[in-house]
Amino acid sequence: MTTNSPPSAEPGSVDTAGTTAERVLSPAAKRALAEAEARRQAREQQRQAAEKEIGGRGGADPARFGDWEINGRAIDF
Repeated sequence: MTTNSPPSAEPGSVDTAGTTAERVLSPAAKRALAEAEARRQAREQQRQAAEKEIGGRGGADPARFGDWEINGRAIDF
């Protein structure tokens, strides 16, 4: 079997080169996408509105990641 196109990078992928039609989504899918976008925007606004810690240690949360050391000195709360 000979083909003019090179094999796709991933098995099972479909060659969509040259197609201009946009994918048709169901109303439920459109609603889900809109809800997800609204959640992303709300999370971003909440992150920006959060108060910044003054004089904090910075970096990852030690209680969550087990990083109990800053500049070679063991710390505790």
